[in-house]
Amino acid sequence: MRERVTDFIPRAMRALELRSYEGGDSSLAVVERPVPRPGAGEVLVRIAASPVNPSDLMFLRGLYGVRKSLPVVPGFEASGTVVGSGGGLLARYLKGRRVACAAPQDGDGTWAEYMLTKAGLCIPLMKETDTEQAASLIVNPFTAWALLEEARRGAHAGVVQTAAASALGRMINKLAARRGLPLVNVVRREEQAELLRREGARHVLDSSAEDFDERLRTLCRELNVTIAFDAVAGELTGHLLAAMPKGARCVVYGALSMEGCLLHPGSLIFESKRVEGFWLAQWITSLGFLSRLKTSRAVQRLLRAELKTEVRARLPLEQAAAGLRQYAEHMTGGKILFIPKADSNES
Repeated sequence: MRERVTDFIPRAMRALELRSYEGGDSSLAVVERPVPRPGAGEVLVRIAASPVNPSDLMFLRGLYGVRKSLPVVPGFEASGTVVGSGGGLLARYLKGRRVACAAPQDGDGTWAEYMLTKAGLCIPLMKETDTEQAASLIVNPFTAWALLEEARRGAHAGVVQTAAASALGRMINKLAARRGLPLVNVVRREEQAELLRREGARHVLDSSAEDFDERLRTLCRELNVTIAFDAVAGELTGHLLAAMPKGARCVVYGALSMEGCLLHPGSLIFESKRVEGFWLAQWITSLGFLSRLKTSRAVQRLLRAELKTEVRARLPLEQAAAGLRQYAEHMTGGKILFIPKADSNES
């Protein structure tokens, strides 16, 4: 949907600035910055909402795959309206349109009133797509879609996933159910297991239980689980590989344990199993614009059901430090959204 956009763009904006990778409240500050001007192939997005993701928490500590020069504005994804174009066919097409957008790898991010990004990192929103839901369109829904596409292309009969009670894990669970794909959900606490069972998950295992390995192995053999999606890493990667039959794959896309993957070399040498990584940024880049647009439309149609994001709180930039603590302490409780402009009338 295209919105009427005037040529007026303010000179200054409010932004959340990261000044140190050492952590703590003093590492972040709300500052006034000049509004950037787009160059060729770039667009200026007026941010409506931007979520906090686990990848953001890692970035704030300097532990993510991209480490930017400081000071920098954090935030990997958002929704908003393109209000400026630096020229180029796609950039001109996007002007005035609502979009979901990703931050450039070499520039400021989304936790600000405005963000400069490449036109190719913007996804036009369908008329029925809610702007707030679109703020979290890229990181979780696209990852859930991409991982299950990996399972489909590899003709895998069953899947096991870790961190299954996370927002992304619950999306994968619902999308797998929609596709009729057997899924084993691994969590670390019984209350998380109960949450998934209430949502209809059939196979849920608590990794802290004494019989976890035995039950995991039994389910993987019964359901012919030959691919794992691992957001935890550490020792759990090895447990997943050991439980699956010969030739199985483990796709590591997160490191919630903050530990290296630990596994028995025999799984790789004698059982032809393998471990590989998945990074959403590279996956999206590998898609052409038309493929990306087609995928985005398929994902947007599921935002009200299987790929819906639960929102816990909507906070101004000034409350970012409290919001980050709240999210880090209870990631399964719903998303924290930063709303840069309280008077924004986008919907």
